[in-house]
Amino acid sequence: MTNSDAMQRADALAEAYSGQREAPAFPSKAAIDALAGFQQPLPAAPSDPAEMIALMDRLGSPATVRNNSPHYFGFVIGAGLPAAMAAERLALAWNQCASDWVNSPAAAAIEAQAGRYVLEALDLPREAAVGFGTSATACGLALLAAARRHLLERAGWDFDADGLVGAPEIRVVVSETVHITVIKALRLLGFGVRRLVRAAVDDQGRIDPAQLPPLDDHTILCLQAGEVNAGAFDPFVPLIAAARAAGAWVHVDGAFGLWARATSALKPLTEGVEGADSWTTDGHKMLNTPYDGAMGICRVRDHVARAMDASAVYAPAGAEAQKNLTLEFSRRARGIAVWAALHTLGRAGLDALISSRVALAQRFAAGLRDLGVEVLNEVAFNQVLCRLGDDAATLALPAAIQADGRIWFGGTVWQGRPAFRISVASWATEAADVDRAVAIIGEVLRSKRHA
Repeated sequence: MTNSDAMQRADALAEAYSGQREAPAFPSKAAIDALAGFQQPLPAAPSDPAEMIALMDRLGSPATVRNNSPHYFGFVIGAGLPAAMAAERLALAWNQCASDWVNSPAAAAIEAQAGRYVLEALDLPREAAVGFGTSATACGLALLAAARRHLLERAGWDFDADGLVGAPEIRVVVSETVHITVIKALRLLGFGVRRLVRAAVDDQGRIDPAQLPPLDDHTILCLQAGEVNAGAFDPFVPLIAAARAAGAWVHVDGAFGLWARATSALKPLTEGVEGADSWTTDGHKMLNTPYDGAMGICRVRDHVARAMDASAVYAPAGAEAQKNLTLEFSRRARGIAVWAALHTLGRAGLDALISSRVALAQRFAAGLRDLGVEVLNEVAFNQVLCRLGDDAATLALPAAIQADGRIWFGGTVWQGRPAFRISVASWATEAADVDRAVAIIGEVLRSKRHA
């Protein structure tokens, strides 16, 4: 089999895999055990690519988590829009080093347009820079590094030349419900977890402006558009106003919630967020692009471009180059899938996609309440946060659902007690899928009560 034949075969298998709409959301124990078949010595000689593809499909496909299906409700993971998946396949065939224009004029042009689409869709400052990184974690790391560098520069400290030894201290204020990826980025940047200042939150996980810690011009304030459990949005108007008055930098972790701005009905949840200095969001959540694609957005391009500058004497590039807006020098064109999704959805399609996920989450919540499940959050966006009558039952339900395998969601901890959360993000999920999921949960609950 030629390499071309192998690619066609892989495409055919991928198409067949994508068509398995009713497959279990989580693999069986037998499928997982069969993965041991991959444990082979390195082959001594070349082999037929057809055999490799067949092995990958035979052992790998049954053991995948079907987050592309309409029955997966875990971790705020979207599926892959067909248009975005198709663009990804062509981009993989191009195999471009998308560091800058000279390495790939096509990738540079498409990612530049993708950035313009993102700013328009999210109604953020049109002059902002958009870097397409691997994840909101990596994009957040780049932007928080840019924030610290800018605040130190404003204080007269040359971070690039002198580093941090002897530098003025930069304080970071985060929510009590701050996401772990923001903590990870701050820890990697050397801020020290014990030195972070925690802002008190209300019962939905939103920062209480009345209890906001003091801010000054040596402070980075981290806010959230979509708290990971309750899906809540910080009150951006008073918080950003306080930061502006103090001269602080505002960073918004909007991994999934920032897409509320792409809808007419939900945009008020994000009122005032456009006043921040930087934002992160993922493509693989609410936008439903393939994995490994996120956006780091900085109001002032120069702030992030100078912090992330990767120009070399053999490879000079300007502030618009993606290698100067992200952590990666050698990178693939992650923005192509984002461009494809936004280009094919258009404004109306994007609004419908996001709004309908929220409506389905609210339908899910209503069905769970009918089963006697306590819904803990307001379900303002796509998250449904729940608890049963006691902690043991709350812990047991996700475990039983995961063992059943027909649908999948996971547990969490909310305000010190076990809970479970359901995320509606997949473009493939419809009302009938939600009703089916509620029925399965009811079946499992009745079975456990009977037992």
